[in-house]
Amino acid sequence: MRFRVDGFGPVTVVDRLQPPLTQSVDAAVGDVVVRRRDGFYAYQLAVVVDDAWQGITDVVRGLDLYDNTPRQRLLQQALGLPAPRYLHLPLVVGRDGAKLAKSEGAPATSRPDASRALSTVLGWLGVPPPAGLLGAAPQELLGWAVTAWDPGKIQGVTTVSSER
Repeated sequence: MRFRVDGFGPVTVVDRLQPPLTQSVDAAVGDVVVRRRDGFYAYQLAVVVDDAWQGITDVVRGLDLYDNTPRQRLLQQALGLPAPRYLHLPLVVGRDGAKLAKSEGAPATSRPDASRALSTVLGWLGVPPPAGLLGAAPQELLGWAVTAWDPGKIQGVTTVSSER
């Protein structure tokens, strides 16, 4: 089942970090699949309805999903749902250029390394913890990070040298 998009004009998405994205969904991807052949609802519809149902006001996700956002905005508009604010983060990639993600087979962080890994990620996000918090429990690091968060400090793609 598809949502017909012909007749809709270009959709512009304003992001808190990335430049605005304007896309003619009809020309770029065509009609949007809303229910797959196997009977499951498709990602685009599911995320739009789920975000609205939960009252999500801010969506933070990877830059690899940025070009999906105009389709979601179109579905939100058609369903009369509110649009959350968006922030698409640069990706963390391995030496091979592939994103580090569970779906790509990247290893999980072990519990003893959680504080070190979180400190590293906060550094990539432009908010490296102060020396006094290095080695602190993840909950303490996250508490500090919430108060220090500034999307304007985020840099581009980060490459890590460890094996995937």
